[in-house]
Amino acid sequence: MKKFWGILFAALLVVMLAVPVFAADPLLGEGMTVYCQMGGAEGAVAVIQRTLGARDAAKALGVKLIEQYSQWQPEKMVQQFKEAIAAQPDGIVIMGHPGSAAMVDLVKEAVEKGIIVTVNNTPLPDIQLSYLEKGFGYAGVDLYAGGYLTGQAMVKAGLKKGDKAMVYGLFSQKFRGQSEEGMAKAMEDAGVIVDRQEISPEADADASTAIPILTGYVQAHPDIKAIGTQHGAITGILVNLLRDNLKKKPGEIITAGIDLSPATIEGLKTGYISCVLDQQLYLQGFIPVIQVVLTKKFKITGFNVNTGAGVVTPETIGVLEDLIKAGIR
Repeated sequence: MKKFWGILFAALLVVMLAVPVFAADPLLGEGMTVYCQMGGAEGAVAVIQRTLGARDAAKALGVKLIEQYSQWQPEKMVQQFKEAIAAQPDGIVIMGHPGSAAMVDLVKEAVEKGIIVTVNNTPLPDIQLSYLEKGFGYAGVDLYAGGYLTGQAMVKAGLKKGDKAMVYGLFSQKFRGQSEEGMAKAMEDAGVIVDRQEISPEADADASTAIPILTGYVQAHPDIKAIGTQHGAITGILVNLLRDNLKKKPGEIITAGIDLSPATIEGLKTGYISCVLDQQLYLQGFIPVIQVVLTKKFKITGFNVNTGAGVVTPETIGVLEDLIKAGIR
């Protein structure tokens, strides 16, 4: 028995002595600096989740995180990319909204300087193909598939062949616009007549400016049966648009969007919003930081993560509400 307790004591002593050694080990990304483009304004709808994800990953890995906010303006994203390259960090997380033509030379410059570049939210597939081995990955929705899935949910919510719908989106942006294009195509495949309307730069940056635009559109098209968008902030104004401006009852016009803001929760719970695509924005912040660290440390190549593969409806919103309010979902 004494021998047993002696062995046990020795084992515990080894563990106790080893803990400080392991605790003192550097974190995987310690000493690294990563610039990360977050999207709109700090703390805003469809931005806070990405920010928290990036911050949590940076904290867990010991990375110094530099956040960049662009009000969703592509030209500002390009300028911020240039500023980040000039700072010579270990990695830069960009957004694909400006398109490949605007970003390809900058990606080349960054990679040649030894900076790891990866993308979130909106893909740049042709650039990714060229720099996959250098860690250029993508964390975000498969845009067309996500939009198509949401459009199918709109049809399921009650649209019929011959009904008229409007999709409000960023169709002019080559890759970003695939999301709304998928939504429109899903409804057209079901026989719905779809009118594609472009979101202005002003409404893209400040969704409240879209309310009079959409109000005027519905008043000019009284037979409209559905409004769809794949813009998170625009989704958040749909309740005010329908209930307060247009005096519509829940479900009178079928609406669908993306992201899970507090305003969108209200829309789902009251029935003013029929469905939203959940693109899990937290992952779009968390995963790219991990990508940079793993590529820097272990030469891991770029990986694709589809962060959105389902919709949230009035029937399923309840279990997510607390997480949404916390800024995670």
